[in-house]
Amino acid sequence: MSTLRPHFSSAGFKHGARLAVPAFPGFIMFALAFGAAAAQKGLSLGETLGLSAFVYAGASQMVGLEIWQKVWTPSTILTIITVTAVVNVRMILLGATLQPWLRDEPKLRSALNLFLLTEAGWIISTRYHSEGGRDVGILLGSAAILYVVWLGATLAGYFAGAFVPDPRRFGLDLVMPVFFSIMLVPLWKGVRPALPWLVAGLVSLVVHALVPGYLFIAAGALAGVVAGMLIE
Repeated sequence: MSTLRPHFSSAGFKHGARLAVPAFPGFIMFALAFGAAAAQKGLSLGETLGLSAFVYAGASQMVGLEIWQKVWTPSTILTIITVTAVVNVRMILLGATLQPWLRDEPKLRSALNLFLLTEAGWIISTRYHSEGGRDVGILLGSAAILYVVWLGATLAGYFAGAFVPDPRRFGLDLVMPVFFSIMLVPLWKGVRPALPWLVAGLVSLVVHALVPGYLFIAAGALAGVVAGMLIE
């Protein structure tokens, strides 16, 4: 039985890794898709692995591919930073929920936990915490194994995509739009909750038509948030 105070143990780390196994298929498919899309976009192996290793956020990485340029300018760098931040802003809320669990942890281990934080790891760990568990090893163990799986699948996806000479022939140019479309399906909860999506999409289309660049991504996201607040 776990003690009431948060603590860290190697047994908890191993148990967290085992709890993460059901999340492997989703991670593998997403990372394979990203690796293949990055290869077809013309990124080098180092650039592709760097994105997966340091950004480590599938949706942001996919969006980043759309903005990726061979020649970088300060405005392009600012754009990709802004877009990545907007897409990942949800991590602020996820991280805040872990504060009671991590507040007594060493700063370096807390920083590692937060860097490796994903929705899958968060769900695994918060469910364990809600059931009375307090071993922080669960959080780090599940996060660490998912990170390794992510990098390995990115590598496999990159080589798979790089060996296809004509991506359009096999439909690989549709990887990103199809993937994002599939992601929306399990989020469907009825017409009312979907209204912010509709507002975000319409605002994005209008801004994209009127303003050059990638401002439409931030505009659509903010419009969706405001619409959701008003509807609720």
